[in-house]
Amino acid sequence: MYDIIYIGGGLNYAGAVVAAKNGRKVAIIETSLDKLGGTCLHKGCIPSKMFLHYANTVRQSKESVFHGNIGLDMQALTAKKSKLISSAARAVRAQCKDVDLIEGKGYVIAAHKVEVEGKVYEAEHIVIGTGSYPFIPEGIAYDGKAIITSDEVLELQELPKNIAIYGDGAIGLEMASFFASSGVEVTLISHSETLLKKSHPLIQSAILKEMEKLGIIHLKNHFVSNAKSTSKGVYITFEDGTFDTYDQMLVATGRHPNTKVIATDEIIVNKGIETDAFFETNLAKHYAIGDCNGKMQLAHVARAQALNVTMQILNKNPKKINHDHVVKFIHTLPMSYATVGQNKYILEKKSISFKESIVTLNHFTGSAFHHSGNGSMIVYADEEGLILGAEILAPDAEELIAPIAMALAAEMNASTASQTIMAHPTFSEALERTYFRL
Repeated sequence: MYDIIYIGGGLNYAGAVVAAKNGRKVAIIETSLDKLGGTCLHKGCIPSKMFLHYANTVRQSKESVFHGNIGLDMQALTAKKSKLISSAARAVRAQCKDVDLIEGKGYVIAAHKVEVEGKVYEAEHIVIGTGSYPFIPEGIAYDGKAIITSDEVLELQELPKNIAIYGDGAIGLEMASFFASSGVEVTLISHSETLLKKSHPLIQSAILKEMEKLGIIHLKNHFVSNAKSTSKGVYITFEDGTFDTYDQMLVATGRHPNTKVIATDEIIVNKGIETDAFFETNLAKHYAIGDCNGKMQLAHVARAQALNVTMQILNKNPKKINHDHVVKFIHTLPMSYATVGQNKYILEKKSISFKESIVTLNHFTGSAFHHSGNGSMIVYADEEGLILGAEILAPDAEELIAPIAMALAAEMNASTASQTIMAHPTFSEALERTYFRL
């Protein structure tokens, strides 16, 4: 009998470690213990950002101030990535020294009962964090070799000559940047007319220009009817009857919550495992955190939810997480996109009166050598000047947006925020200017 069983060893482990340090008897059930740390560490945000880091070096090396040509050695890069992940995974396991680690697929079969490979474990509290899996649309004959998902893309031993990427979300845009910067011919297949369609129109226009600069072909308003691997490559048929062939295809059409862990009718499952605002399911003392609850598919959100639930179990009375204040970003090259709080799309949809302040990065000399002349910083405030949110398209936008996230948490107004003197020369100076203009 355990105090808490955590099903899924992704960011769930953060909660398990805290619970164990507070004297609770804790177990983590994970399908494969060498995957402790979850998708983000092994197949997602950590290796993808590493790949983008090195691809950006290749992109920068093509500037006129450099001589010669360099290219990515994919075998060396994947080996370096594997070494990094192995080291990080060992560190995660070391943190779990006071937690019982149980390998196998776990299923909640009844209240307070989890079955793993035929053996039943019991706990007063159960925290489910089983993540998500890549969604593959009907008609696409996924084989994990020529037609791949995010699970395989970071294991490639060599770069294809060309690749079709189906989907323009975070995975699609980031991998389009990676391959194009690495010298691969990229075709981005999109259902919509534009990219980042819920961002400010200025940013939508800018990201299209940036993709074009990288040489990415953007197939707008295209739907894939069928895709299959042939001896001549991946043969793709589109809904309008046209077709084309590519060396490889990356399916980046989103991820679905992994809910198969629920093997009882006592817990409600819809698109994800249903929970309340504190991540408790309809069955008392049973929680679902991260991707599997369908609220927000971000690693830092999963960690925050796991810790929030653990604090509840420890009777620490944590505050409700405000998901509107969570930073979201897409690491494209040479600029990334980040947003927090409300933006123009949301505010107009809610019919909320607002003011917006826009500063474009072409006003800053550094934009010339950072290739960020199309970048911008946009901050939103209400009629009284209270900061509502922001959008940034800039180098390292995910870092630049942190002060705005803190301003939201502190319920700061633009007048107070503008008193901060940002360092020169940095793009954070653009933030200072946006505050003054509100």
